[in-house]
Amino acid sequence: MQYSGWPESGELVVGEVDEIEDFGVFVDLKEYEDKRGLTHVSEVASGWIKNVRDHVREGQTVVAKVLDVDEDAQQIDLSIKDVNDHQRSDKIQEWKNEQKADNWMLLAFGEDIGDDEYARIANELLAEFGSLYAGFEEAAIHGHEALEPTDLDDDDIDALVETARENVSVPYVNVTGYVDLECGTSEGVDAVKEALQAAEGNGEVPDEVDLEVTYVGSPEYRIKVRAPNYKTAESQLEDSADRAVAAIEEIGGTGGFHRERRTEEE
Repeated sequence: MQYSGWPESGELVVGEVDEIEDFGVFVDLKEYEDKRGLTHVSEVASGWIKNVRDHVREGQTVVAKVLDVDEDAQQIDLSIKDVNDHQRSDKIQEWKNEQKADNWMLLAFGEDIGDDEYARIANELLAEFGSLYAGFEEAAIHGHEALEPTDLDDDDIDALVETARENVSVPYVNVTGYVDLECGTSEGVDAVKEALQAAEGNGEVPDEVDLEVTYVGSPEYRIKVRAPNYKTAESQLEDSADRAVAAIEEIGGTGGFHRERRTEEE
């Protein structure tokens, strides 16, 4: 996917060195349709430059900072030296992610999708999430719910979610807590079993969350939650513990949640 407009001053762009002259370097912008920028020799590298080719070569992929845009003159001034290693790495990764998302769009809607149709769907994702990749990532994590704020129709959303969940590697976080469950009545064993079932959610845990409850040592049980982000993980952990405690107390037992383990290591 390439943008049809112009980059903004201060923006970082990915480009390919197309032509090298003594006065500077011409760069084809990868993210913008039919756009080419010029990096003056003084903006190629810090310090005195004897030979521009000592610093760049034709065909090289570079990250540059947009210094100025003159649409009337069809001119984009760039700086390569003003981009540090961290910015360069992050921008290249962002660009690669968008290339992946572009391929996922073709998987979702077919390689023969028209430009107007592609733009319609892509613009909805860009408006809501800021990038195609972020849109696919949210669709992989939260499914149809993530795309409800857009104006995409049900068929679009179905295709995006299905493709996202088959192709996107979602970053996850893990959190752990512990719950003590005790019941001294004759129904104690069954009461603990019911409390553990409640902790596991009785099938109501969201699809994007993995929740596991395991025995540590009487009366302690470990709750492990794997979720797309810490907010969701912490919320699911606390909800799981609350369900277990409520279930055991309803049958006459006692329960309590704590973050650190209290029993000895197995």
